[in-house]
Amino acid sequence: MPDATSTRPRPPSPRIPIHDRLSAVADRYDAFLVDLWGVLHDGVHAFPEAVACLHALRDHDKKIVILSNAPRRAGEVMARNADLGIDPALVTAVMSSGEDAWRHLAERPDDWYRALGPRCYHLGPERDQGMRDGLAYTFVDDPAAADFILNTGARGGDDTVAHYEDLLRAAQRAGLPMICANPDLEVIRGGRREICAGAIAARYEALGGQVRYHGKPHPGIYRTCLALLDGVPRGRIAAIGDSLRTDIAGANAVGIDALFIADGLQGAALGVDAEGYPDPTRLAAVCAAEGHVPAAVLPRLRW
Repeated sequence: MPDATSTRPRPPSPRIPIHDRLSAVADRYDAFLVDLWGVLHDGVHAFPEAVACLHALRDHDKKIVILSNAPRRAGEVMARNADLGIDPALVTAVMSSGEDAWRHLAERPDDWYRALGPRCYHLGPERDQGMRDGLAYTFVDDPAAADFILNTGARGGDDTVAHYEDLLRAAQRAGLPMICANPDLEVIRGGRREICAGAIAARYEALGGQVRYHGKPHPGIYRTCLALLDGVPRGRIAAIGDSLRTDIAGANAVGIDALFIADGLQGAALGVDAEGYPDPTRLAAVCAAEGHVPAAVLPRLRW
């Protein structure tokens, strides 16, 4: 494959620079916040080049924090990574949107959380049941009996937001606040698109419901990650992800560089080719339309 000095055509200035691999820019940074879905794995299989890249980063003494919008505890995310062949020893720490939401539920650090009642309706699949462990709430099966909703996503992989319309309308009429433990709208699992908790939460907001979000692009989770990288200047930290709306926007908002993986969630919109390279004109147009601009683009995560 070509490297950063390749003769492969690159978009002219002032368009966003595209590099073949992370090693082209890695010396600029001491630490990386690395997304999971679409960057390290697809929910079913880890990407071999991406795993090899983590090994190379470790060999170059880079700090790595996995920052995922997974609506599960950080320990569960680490265990799933290990199952997929991503060694937990490769990374400095793991932070997930689910972990951030769980900590807020457990600690009630602000008035919003302290105002929640004791009965929770959990909207989510069976695999997210670990989000309930250790919490001093009563989990009810009927939203009519709940004081608030914990939203970790759709129950089934084929569900659409419309499946939950009646539930959401009833919850909004009852004035139930919702905690969204994954702001993503959709994810690609094994090549199939599935809706995420963020899509359900967005509909709830459109109906007039109140939502508290945890995860990218919201700044709270970045503050937690930056604390894990204490001593590393922000100018030496880069976030890596495949979503302009979450990964790139969140990094932009907290003042760190963002490296955009083109052959991921937004690959179709970017017109990526067989090697993962985006069409430069479409890349510029999509970034301009969404208002989030990465420092550079990589086709895929590889060293």
